[in-house]
Amino acid sequence: MKKNLGIFLFLAIGLLASPARSAPANPDTLVENTAQEVLQIIRQDKTLQGSRARLLDLVEAKILPHFNFTRMTRLAMGKNWSRATPDQQQQLIKEFRTLLIRTYSNALTDYRDYAIKVEPLKAPADASEVIVKTKVMQDRGQQPVPIDYSMEKADDGWKVYDVTVAGISLVTNYRSTFSNQVRDGGVEKLLKTLVDKNQANDSNSEAAY
Repeated sequence: MKKNLGIFLFLAIGLLASPARSAPANPDTLVENTAQEVLQIIRQDKTLQGSRARLLDLVEAKILPHFNFTRMTRLAMGKNWSRATPDQQQQLIKEFRTLLIRTYSNALTDYRDYAIKVEPLKAPADASEVIVKTKVMQDRGQQPVPIDYSMEKADDGWKVYDVTVAGISLVTNYRSTFSNQVRDGGVEKLLKTLVDKNQANDSNSEAAY
């Protein structure tokens, strides 16, 4: 399940990956429109399947504008966030963002044939935070995978600060791991672990290509 969770989390992140443009009035509209656009890109651009650099460029260019990685990192750190210095906090944001991007980028082209259904948003019109519920429709005979986006309204549009796949929160999933690392060796130990994992992901990706 852990491997599948990673794949679906990347797919979930990818659904919000579209070029920055005027934000739709509703966050569910944003998810719906960009999901269809991204899936179309995946299906049509065959070069994505053979180029790690193109995959990373796609992810870097399209994901970052739609995610609040600062809040995601802060939530994943929990009470340990205040134990980090401002410089360490910036390093944590950078490494956590890199971890998510590098971990799931290779799964992108494997799910080009999936369909996405976005449920109508149930939230007040003036809400500043919402949960957009979607379902990934798998192959025939397999149950749909629910993916929920926790989103906040920012000055430049709606931003995702957590993704919940089949009841498992990305933020909560990492919080226990981060807490164990900090307990064992402080924030510096966690940073070293993240840096090492990102470097290992780079090496594995290069070997795959």
